[in-house]
Amino acid sequence: MKKTIEDIDVNGKRVFLRVDFNVPLSESGEVLDATRIESELPTISYLLKNNAKVIICSHLGRPKGEVVPKLSMIYVAKYLIKCLHCKIHFSPNVVGEKVETMINNMNFGEVLVLENIRFFKEEEENSPIFANKLSRLADIYVDDAFGCAHRKHASTFGLAKLLPNAVGFLMGKEINTISGALENPSRPFIAILGGAKVSDKLGVVHSLIKKCDKVLIGGGMAYTFLKAKGVNIGISLYEENCLEDAKSILKEAEENNVEIMLPVDHICATIFSPTATPVIVKTKEIPNGLMGLDIGKKTIKEYANVIKSAKTIIWNGPMGVFEFSNFMNGTKKIAKQVAKNKGKTIVGGGDSISALNRLNLTKKIYHISTGGGASLKLIAGEELPGVEVIEDK
Repeated sequence: MKKTIEDIDVNGKRVFLRVDFNVPLSESGEVLDATRIESELPTISYLLKNNAKVIICSHLGRPKGEVVPKLSMIYVAKYLIKCLHCKIHFSPNVVGEKVETMINNMNFGEVLVLENIRFFKEEEENSPIFANKLSRLADIYVDDAFGCAHRKHASTFGLAKLLPNAVGFLMGKEINTISGALENPSRPFIAILGGAKVSDKLGVVHSLIKKCDKVLIGGGMAYTFLKAKGVNIGISLYEENCLEDAKSILKEAEENNVEIMLPVDHICATIFSPTATPVIVKTKEIPNGLMGLDIGKKTIKEYANVIKSAKTIIWNGPMGVFEFSNFMNGTKKIAKQVAKNKGKTIVGGGDSISALNRLNLTKKIYHISTGGGASLKLIAGEELPGVEVIEDK
């Protein structure tokens, strides 16, 4: 068990709080989806209530070590003003005398939001010099950025080694919920996996077929599995270099008595385009000249029946090309079915969460994971550097 903020004394301390506020912004800088910010409020509120100076650090987008004004954390700072009943400062710097002076002049029970940490190339390089400069800002390091826990960066790894540290409430909840579901799941335990690439989820699938009762596969990755089974997939996109892996997974699942369910019908098109005309294919086989872009009605019904009886569900990835309105039905129907389930439902991945948000179903989910890549690695049993570096209780 890792130390949490309740295990350390933050009273009268400067706390460096690494969060994941990588949220979508409009052209004018409005926060379009505040899920990640709202999830962080309990940790921030606890630190403020316990008389700490809270120094918030996050990345936003992929500026690749350059200053990109539209990715400034100033927009997130403005949003936080609506959420927190305290004074909120903003620093255009993340290290150096100016920001150190700002922190010294702050009162306890106030917040300072640092500029986008990824404006500095030293962050992703995990520069020891940069981490050392960051360490001068605080007395304690708190990691609540579960979405970045799989990355060895200066603010998620290097800095943690230099200060007394702990995890925040969000990080603790993510680890305990996902690990708990995997270690002792109520059964039937099913996984629903989608998205474009099998290669992104190979480790996860290998791990889940040792633990799940059934794995339901949709999205682009389904076509690699269908191709591996010798099913005609027309001109559907698939990963040639993953065919042997897919065959290996199918064989391993059979040996473990785990059923891997694949689409039995499809919504197809002749081109990959948001304006493509949907073509209903009522069979598992896809005719030449067509590509699968969503699961069909029969598949939705089969998957829905399995979801109804499940006691533990992990869902990551859309069932079709969710960003195209003509091919989002499968994801929407699965989202509604998962939301109806009264068991432990754990959802991760941007598009899956997006579907729930659009349908106003997020409150009906047991746990929404804020970390796509990190949650996949945790499920796969891989080490998360941002977690391993935190002190044990």
